[in-house]
Amino acid sequence: MAYDKFNILTSTAVPLPLENVDTDQIIPARFLKATERVGFGDSLFRDWRYNQDNTPKEDFVLNQDRFSGKILLGGKNFGSGSSREHAAWAVYDYGFRCVVSSFFADIFRGNCLNVGVLPVQVSAEFLQKIFDATAADETTELEINLPEQKITLLTTGESESFDINGYKKNNMLNGFDDIDYLLNIKKDIETFAENTPL
Repeated sequence: MAYDKFNILTSTAVPLPLENVDTDQIIPARFLKATERVGFGDSLFRDWRYNQDNTPKEDFVLNQDRFSGKILLGGKNFGSGSSREHAAWAVYDYGFRCVVSSFFADIFRGNCLNVGVLPVQVSAEFLQKIFDATAADETTELEINLPEQKITLLTTGESESFDINGYKKNNMLNGFDDIDYLLNIKKDIETFAENTPL
């Protein structure tokens, strides 16, 4: 399933300054019955967003109108816990295209890259600057430049570089998942097969 191409994203951010946010908090297990990637955004951080009677918890950041944007700011060790890919689906389906943290769980990072969510890992110091700037002014914008692999805090011009696997970078720039990539090089595969003796 293809997703939106990712090139340069300029957006405000939603701050969630909590460490060790695990996948069960991102998408509780009771919502894992569906097998398609749609509809999970409604249950993103479900138990933090809603009371047991399904009324919104006013103090949770996703329920505060002052914060919005396509970038989610998370604390250290974001996406730990189980390997459920539904957590990345929920982040994407809610509308986030990038998650910024000082450390990601490896499986969650991979799941994000597979569905079009860019995990940007920065230093703890730079992450704190972003949190502070966003808390002081919710209109603070970040620029995520995937071609240059650079994140910039636009209010100050401060930036850091981030790492990404070359194959995954190319896929995100083109909006490919793994199947799309193979289909895109189908002719090359066929030519190789025709010219390779058994």
